Amino acid sequence: MSLFNVYPLNPIAITKAAGSRVWDDKGQAYLDMYGGHAVISIGHTQPHWVKRIEDQLHAIAFYSNSVIMPIQEELATALNEISGKKDFQLFLCNSGAEANENALKLASFHTGRKKIIAFKKSFHGRTSLAVAATDNPSIVAPVNETDNIIFLPFNDSDALQACFNQHGTEIAAVIIEGIQGVAGIYEASDVFLQDIRKCCDNFGALYIADSVQCGYGRSGQFFAHDHAGVNADIYSMAKGMGNGFPIGGILIAPHIKPKFGMLGTTFGGNPLACAAALAVIEVMQQDKLVKAAAEKGAYLINALRNTPGVKLVRGKGLMIGFEMEDHLQDIKKVLLNDFKIFTGEAKPNVIRLLPSLAISMEDINLFLTGLNGAIQQMTQKKD
Repeated sequence: MSLFNVYPLNPIAITKAAGSRVWDDKGQAYLDMYGGHAVISIGHTQPHWVKRIEDQLHAIAFYSNSVIMPIQEELATALNEISGKKDFQLFLCNSGAEANENALKLASFHTGRKKIIAFKKSFHGRTSLAVAATDNPSIVAPVNETDNIIFLPFNDSDALQACFNQHGTEIAAVIIEGIQGVAGIYEASDVFLQDIRKCCDNFGALYIADSVQCGYGRSGQFFAHDHAGVNADIYSMAKGMGNGFPIGGILIAPHIKPKFGMLGTTFGGNPLACAAALAVIEVMQQDKLVKAAAEKGAYLINALRNTPGVKLVRGKGLMIGFEMEDHLQDIKKVLLNDFKIFTGEAKPNVIRLLPSLAISMEDINLFLTGLNGAIQQMTQKKD
């Protein structure tokens, strides 16, 4: 039997990890500046996280959501505190796609409407409704296609207002990433997010803040949308929420009322996942990682802007994208193969950095040294 071949793979087998390092099966160490796609928020195999999961495993690993689970209530309280969304309700699931799927479904239930506004270059997941709201036709199967999604230009308040003027009574929700990740690290402007809030208020629609990648402290605020000083009605979360243990969730404003059966999940909010998520919050609070992301991100962004060969830098905190000069388009491969540094990318020419929020300044400087070495090496070959 073989694996279903849908991933273009680097020919590297990772067998061990700690902090901001991973090792392959030959013992070669790599600096991880990608965090497994923004998942590793507090560092690989962080000791408190490991112990939290181990202790929970010895108590109970799983039971269904048909019984009271105090650890879920503990997680909800911790999330209310760290996020500042004091009265919000928590629904737990398993992934970012599920979080957005449930957020969109809940908005439709709440408003009784069908239409969703999403934005060009958006990515919200691969499940049925989440992928329909994703601006990438190549991953939308025919069965996912629907005329209930309206795609608008990103950061275009005039187009947003015009759409609401035309379809306002039909719109259930606007879903937006505070910083578009897969697209190449594009920030929603504060004014645009504020205008979304106003339009939703004026027309009775819900504001869904997709925080799957840009949330959980990565931007230097707990949710990237917080930079604009607005509150969404629903926040979707995953990736950094479990530091590698599968968990997702949505935080739901108190004016949205639940009823039995409207949402559901078998594995969502299981005790092991909740233990992992609690460990993440505890480490984030103890080590002040949201503040660290802001400070270290500002340092890294400034250094990149002063690096010859880097054309443009975007992002906030430790969610960074930078474009290289044309002759340096293959730098991701050079960083990985010659300098043993994992980074991400967005086509056609963006390097994405999504490291652990706990990354040390020494490792940030090691990355910058490696980047400069790769640029020098590629420039010499060109000449």
